[in-house]
Amino acid sequence: MKTKIVTFLIAATMMASAETYEQRLSDSTTVLHEMSQASDQGIPQDLLRKARCVIVVPGLKKVAFIGGAKYGRGYASCMTRKGWSPPAAVRIEGGSFGLQLGGSSTDVIMLVLNEGGMKKLLSDKFTLGGEAAAAAGPVGRNTSANTDVLMTAEILSWSRSHGVFAGLSLEGATLRQDLDENAKLYGKPLTNEEILTGTVKRPPTAGPFLAQLQHFSGKGIPPAVVPAKGQQPMAPRNSQPTAATSQNTSGNAASDNAANNQPDHAAPSATTPDQH
Repeated sequence: MKTKIVTFLIAATMMASAETYEQRLSDSTTVLHEMSQASDQGIPQDLLRKARCVIVVPGLKKVAFIGGAKYGRGYASCMTRKGWSPPAAVRIEGGSFGLQLGGSSTDVIMLVLNEGGMKKLLSDKFTLGGEAAAAAGPVGRNTSANTDVLMTAEILSWSRSHGVFAGLSLEGATLRQDLDENAKLYGKPLTNEEILTGTVKRPPTAGPFLAQLQHFSGKGIPPAVVPAKGQQPMAPRNSQPTAATSQNTSGNAASDNAANNQPDHAAPSATTPDQH
């Protein structure tokens, strides 16, 4: 059985590597958008307000026989004084045991709730349910977070597969920083601690992800998003923009983006107060 799990992890790694970081970041943005539309079956609002960091893994791969194996790649962001930090790449891998059948791919969101969980995320790697207390998150926008599990958990996780939204246990899986992916996104090797504490510039491609994260969580400062090529803002009906207006619009967008891409020289520590 161990041979089968190793074979699966190798195959899953190759499939994940075939996807570009731009596509994975776009998929993560889509996951945030779709989960924010979950209405009464979504993540409780009080937990979103409390979250120090959010982790998104689109298309987590899982296969099961008598035991199971998981592999996925995604992005994390943490709250800083200037809003959500630039995204840092993560990988999740590991196994779970129990009677399971079939294989699946599911989108995953994790909330890091406190200082202890955030310190784990800033490290090279850690084990969910081992080094970091983890649990399946409750479902329902108005669900109270005052339960024994939520009071002790550092990280809560949810999944969405085939339109079904539910809490997900990832106990035993390892979450690690993805240095190769960070190098592709930022053009140089960066650790997750450097990125998640807000000390580096936000790459332009991260704008839509951070804007959707702000909308999803209901907190933070929405970043200015420069429209992609071919996606210029629509002019009001029955009006034609003048050349001067087009130039001003373009100039303002560039200015906003430039201001938003300045380094955070007053980077916060990993002990940012809880958001309420």
